[in-house]
Amino acid sequence: MTGSEPCDACGDPIEEPLARTVQLNVDRSEVDSQRLCPGCFADWIERYRTQMQPQSRESTHDTDADIIVD
Repeated sequence: MTGSEPCDACGDPIEEPLARTVQLNVDRSEVDSQRLCPGCFADWIERYRTQMQPQSRESTHDTDADIIVD
């Protein structure tokens, strides 16, 4: 296989057209960059979605429950 490099997550060789690069930049400085195969990229997206989505309404704090009426 020419032109293949290993996936940074699983180590399997990936061809250039299949590779996905994930870059994390903070204040325009690159903090991390990963070259991922399609499967590892899908796993990365799922982890990102799970960790970054807002909490469900059930776990939010109910401010009315703290009101004491005399």
